[in-house]
Amino acid sequence: MPITGEKKCPATPLTTMDIAIAAAGAASMKKAGDPVVLDLTGLTIVADFFVICSGESTTQVRAVSEHIEDELRKAGIKPRGIEGRTFGHWVLLDYGDVIVHVFEKETRLFYNLERLWMDAKTIDADEDKSDMGRQDKRTVHS
Repeated sequence: MPITGEKKCPATPLTTMDIAIAAAGAASMKKAGDPVVLDLTGLTIVADFFVICSGESTTQVRAVSEHIEDELRKAGIKPRGIEGRTFGHWVLLDYGDVIVHVFEKETRLFYNLERLWMDAKTIDADEDKSDMGRQDKRTVHS
């Protein structure tokens, strides 16, 4: 049963929260810095979730964004649009109600989206369940 504010995406059984968490997990696989999922439900009509992460270089930013795109495509989820991959300082992947921002480290500090959206709840996307059996340890922080 979806949590309040979660929407099912057409043609996929995943909720928008599932997609955001999957994107953050894919970013972590490529060693992206400090992946964060922000729950924007009720704060804006732009999106329900932002995924924000960073890379140490433009090469890593491009690699992280490509890996996120590849992993979500495997689940049948295609982006509506991708911006910024050519230069690699800030790549935006638009999945409708989920928007993924992959920044170069300095660019992330400059724009500081986490501060801009400080009223959003932060979702702990850590899905490492090795020490917890099969228990889901995703949490929502106010």
